[in-house]
Amino acid sequence: MEFRVDRRSGVATYLQLVNQVKQALRLGVLEPGDRLPTAREVVAATAINPNTVLKAYRELEREGLVEPRPGAGTFVRRSLSHPQTAPDSPLRTALAEWTARAREAGLDREDITALVTAVVDESFHPSGPAPGTSREDTA
Repeated sequence: MEFRVDRRSGVATYLQLVNQVKQALRLGVLEPGDRLPTAREVVAATAINPNTVLKAYRELEREGLVEPRPGAGTFVRRSLSHPQTAPDSPLRTALAEWTARAREAGLDREDITALVTAVVDESFHPSGPAPGTSREDTA
């Protein structure tokens, strides 16, 4: 696993690490038994403070996702993945096709991210439309 830190994001660096591990767990990139990079490896790759890495790993441990093994490293305890997020799943394939169409239509990464985030937020917001309906259906 390789971490990326965006110093301009406004998100605390340790939370960026936590979120990246969780995303890797959701997508099946990391699985139970996998070893996370050592704090030293993360520091060398990202030039962040070692205490930041340790804080992120402690948060993941608190959530029951990883466990430290003295002298061996930090290992994944449980997965967050679902079969629907696997690389060959129909949902992922459909999303990849939709993303390609969005790019062909001229949307850039930020546009696509904003659109997906807005739609996801609407689908989980209590006053938003019910799943499978549009706003016109609920008016």
